[in-house]
Amino acid sequence: MTPSIITKTLQQGTAIPAHPLALNASRQLDERRQRALSRYYIASGVGGLAVGVHTTQFEIREPGIDLFQPVLELASEEMDRADATRRVPLIRVAGICGPTDQATREASIAREAGYHYGLLSLSALKEADEETLIQHCRAVAEIIPVFGFYLQPDVGGRLLPYSFWRRFCEIENVAAIKMAPFNRYHTLDVIRAVAESGREDIALYTGNDDNIVLDLVTPFRFRSGENALERRIRGGLLGHWAVWTSRAVEILDECQQIASRGEAIPLSILQLNTEVTDCNAVFFDVANRFQGCIPGIHEVLRRQGLLEGTWCLNPQETLGPGQLAEIDRIYEAYPHLNDDAFVAEHLDDWLSG
Repeated sequence: MTPSIITKTLQQGTAIPAHPLALNASRQLDERRQRALSRYYIASGVGGLAVGVHTTQFEIREPGIDLFQPVLELASEEMDRADATRRVPLIRVAGICGPTDQATREASIAREAGYHYGLLSLSALKEADEETLIQHCRAVAEIIPVFGFYLQPDVGGRLLPYSFWRRFCEIENVAAIKMAPFNRYHTLDVIRAVAESGREDIALYTGNDDNIVLDLVTPFRFRSGENALERRIRGGLLGHWAVWTSRAVEILDECQQIASRGEAIPLSILQLNTEVTDCNAVFFDVANRFQGCIPGIHEVLRRQGLLEGTWCLNPQETLGPGQLAEIDRIYEAYPHLNDDAFVAEHLDDWLSG
């Protein structure tokens, strides 16, 4: 099992950005900028990093590219360096995907690289029945504690009913669940399953890019017989938080304070939720069915000087029509949400050494 201080941090809730992949114009790994990204997130005050996930590009696993282990190790080295001077160590989450043989192999690589949790995507098992899915999850959980993942179908996920999540909660080595179905009904399926399982130790994290802020302040209440049940979404593991990250950390802190006081949700938070959702729609290129969801993140990081360009391993993965103009729009509309000044102040340090 993971060290208790890591478990406590996870359960209290923290910001975990999904780490992008820094490439040069030849679409080769740019190690200097890859390290700079990790340093940026750590300096922003995040509680951990998620590496080898969708935002890191699934193609890193392909033969001939073979970047899965290298990018995990680069981020781990930067987290080691940071942990040497931190009171609370950073949470390390590695993306795990593919059929069972691939997933268990990736779980072993992640564990050897010092990662605490495996964020388990089930996208490769679209046609599998529920029993097969559960056995797959158990196989991975025998190697590394599992961070469950409900990914929306529009970007490669599959529908996972309440019955699956209720059984998933019976797996002892499940530590958390990231909910990213972008759907209130499906999100409630997960939260109710966790609540009714009685598992107080499973941390809930939002990945719902269309409702980030409200997810973090909402009390989710259910009844089971005579028992009143309540769960909270404690933190976020998000590709959205790979940009404007220092502000995201501040927003999470504000939401956690509101939740801890149990007060009515202020109108300012409702407005903030709308603003953040508008930004996300642009970053993730919702207008073009998520065509530019990774290049959109890259473009913001490029403007800040953290990346050299928006290149992806797949040359067909580019900004969507009109996405550049939309990024201009949200910069003008929501200047209080970007952290350009923070990045400019520290960029040279992150790019050196």
